[in-house]
Amino acid sequence: MIGLIRALLVFAVVVLPGNLHAQEVSLSPLESKYLSNVRQVTRGFVKAGEGYFSPEGQAIIYQAVPREYPFYQIYRQELEGGEPIRVSTGQGRTTCAYFSPDGKRILFASSHLDPNLAETEAQAIRQQEEDRKSGVRRRYSWDFDPHMDIFEAKPNGDFLRRLTQAKGYDAEGAWSPDGRMIAFCSDRDGDPDIYVMDADGGNVRQLTNATGYDGGPFISPDNQWVVFRSDRKKESYLQIYVIGVDGKHEQALTDNEGVNWGPYWHPTQPYLIWSGADHSDPNARPNYDLWMVRYEVKDGKFHTGQPIRITDSVSADVLPVFSPDGKRLMWTSTRTEDRESQLFIADFTLPQE
Repeated sequence: MIGLIRALLVFAVVVLPGNLHAQEVSLSPLESKYLSNVRQVTRGFVKAGEGYFSPEGQAIIYQAVPREYPFYQIYRQELEGGEPIRVSTGQGRTTCAYFSPDGKRILFASSHLDPNLAETEAQAIRQQEEDRKSGVRRRYSWDFDPHMDIFEAKPNGDFLRRLTQAKGYDAEGAWSPDGRMIAFCSDRDGDPDIYVMDADGGNVRQLTNATGYDGGPFISPDNQWVVFRSDRKKESYLQIYVIGVDGKHEQALTDNEGVNWGPYWHPTQPYLIWSGADHSDPNARPNYDLWMVRYEVKDGKFHTGQPIRITDSVSADVLPVFSPDGKRLMWTSTRTEDRESQLFIADFTLPQE
C-alpha cells in the first residue's frame, strides 16, 4: 500500500511566472467531445493540487506548498482574478480541504498540533536542501501523519475548531451534500478505513474494515452512499468501491489490473468520474486519464455501463471534481510546458449515450 498509493495522492507543481488568468490549452479530438474553454488556474507555488469548488462555484479551495515552507497549506481563491489566500495555520502538514454546502465553513486536515513539529519541519527542510544540492528529484510520497486531525473554520481561516480527537491519522474529509455528515479516512483501528461522523464531530461510525487502505470518500448527491478507493484486492493497486452510509451494500465498481482512484459524484446526473491507469503491461508506462461511468441503483446494488474515457493526453490527469451545477470540471494535470502539474478547469459536456 505505502509505495504506490503515497506516490499517487498528489502530483507536484513547480513555480511558474505570471498571473492566474486563463491560457490556451490544446485538446485531442476525444477530449473536445467533453471539454472546452480549458484554463490553468494555479501557479506560483512549489506544489499545488486537489481543488474543490465553493457552493456557488465562484471560488476554489486547494492545497499548495508555499516557497517559504516545506509542507502543504490550504488556500482559497476566487476564480475571477483572485489571488490565493492561505486559510490554514501556516504550520504542519495539511490536506483535503472542502467547502460546507452552505459555504459558511471550510474543512481540512492538519498536523499543526504535532508536539514535535519543530523537528518535523527542520528534518523536511534539511532533506529539501540536500536534494537541491545533489540535484535529486524525489518522486512524491504522502505521509500518513499520526498527528493529522480534521478541523473546520470560517472560509477566511478564523475560528479553527478541531473535529477529530482519536490517536492516529484522520484526514480526507468531505461534507455530505445536506451538510449533516462528514465522511473521512482514519487509521485509528490500525489501518486506513472509511468513517462517517455528524457535522459537529460526534457520533462517529466506522463503515469499512478491510485489510489495506480505504480512503478518499465522498457522499452521494442523495446522501445515501459513499464512494471511495481501496487497495484491498491487491496492495497498492486501487479500485473504486461504494458503500451505504449505514455500512451496508458494499460493492466494487472497478476490477482491473490497474489503479483507479479519486472518484467523485456528478451532482445532478447518475455518473461517477475518476482517474485510472492500466498497469497490466510491465513494460509499458502507465498513464493516468479521466474516466466516467453511468450508474443505476436497484435494490441496493449499483449497475454500471461501460467506462467512458474523458481524457487521452500523454500528460497525467487526476483528481477530477465537478462544479456544483455539473457544468465545469476541475482536475490536476501535468499538461504544462515543463510537464509539472497544476489545477485546470474546463467547461464540461456530459457523454451522449
